[in-house]
Amino acid sequence: MKPYHIVTGILFGIVALVHLLRLVNQWPLTLGPWSVSMSISWIGLIVTGCLCAWSFSLIRPTRGK
Repeated sequence: MKPYHIVTGILFGIVALVHLLRLVNQWPLTLGPWSVSMSISWIGLIVTGCLCAWSFSLIRPTRGK
């Protein structure tokens, strides 16, 4: 499971970084006729950042085992 957690942690980290870059640089995002608001990137940053941290926290060995 360790390689799985490393790969998913890296992927979630990349997605979180893209959300952060969009927020910092104020990049517009349009999907077809819809304009995606910046609040979606705030939510995406928080969710993917938490998933990244959680994935990497599962890699560390637990004490006493």
